[in-house]
Amino acid sequence: MRLSFKRMKKASNFLIVLFFGISIKGFSQTAPAPDFFAGKWEISIKGSPIGDITFTTNLIRKDGKLTGELTNVEDKTAEKRPITKVEETATQIKIYFESRQGGDVSINLDKVDENNLKGSIDGYRATAERIKE
Repeated sequence: MRLSFKRMKKASNFLIVLFFGISIKGFSQTAPAPDFFAGKWEISIKGSPIGDITFTTNLIRKDGKLTGELTNVEDKTAEKRPITKVEETATQIKIYFESRQGGDVSINLDKVDENNLKGSIDGYRATAERIKE
């Protein structure tokens, strides 16, 4: 009886070590943040109450997160709008910035292809095109 108990104990110890080894390896292989969205973009908003608006931005990765500011293309005297937060997945990005009226607003954009995004901001159509240098 003792012999079979020792074998069972060894087998259970082996299974526990195997389970934790697989778990730890799975957690250690988290993929780095994708850099598809990093770079210069021209973002257009169509049909807003103040008319069509076009912004440019250069999204830069700092400490693993994207950041930058939005510059109004048509109104050179307008102040630049700092981006307060960016949420991203492999195919979608949400860019948050503070509106003139106060409060955060987000531009939600989905990947169309390597150089184009489309989505919305407060129900208005938004598109983005990568600026090629």
